[in-house]
Amino acid sequence: MSRSLRKGPYVDQKLLSKVLALKKGEKAIIKTWARHSSISPEMVGFTFGVHNGKEFVAVYVAEDMVGHKLGEFSPTTKFGKHGGKMQKSIEAGDQQKEAVKTAEVAKPVAKK
Repeated sequence: MSRSLRKGPYVDQKLLSKVLALKKGEKAIIKTWARHSSISPEMVGFTFGVHNGKEFVAVYVAEDMVGHKLGEFSPTTKFGKHGGKMQKSIEAGDQQKEAVKTAEVAKPVAKK
């Protein structure tokens, strides 16, 4: 459910004050836990360290991100993979093909 239009977008005030304190060209990463904060036009061009529960993920804010939430660009879960025995055999075959390719590249060329 989205926030009402009457209230407007939520931007964390502490985060906004940190952004306004920095100059546009500075390369500092602004660390934040405010994943629920919306991205405002003042944040464009800055890099944020958005916490995903374990570490800070660097997010560079571009113009097309305005209106989205910071948490959308810092995934909290890591996808393992689907499969089982069949998937393992497919991956083993792919690894074997790569090993053959690297062995062919590493072969010395015979001189005549």
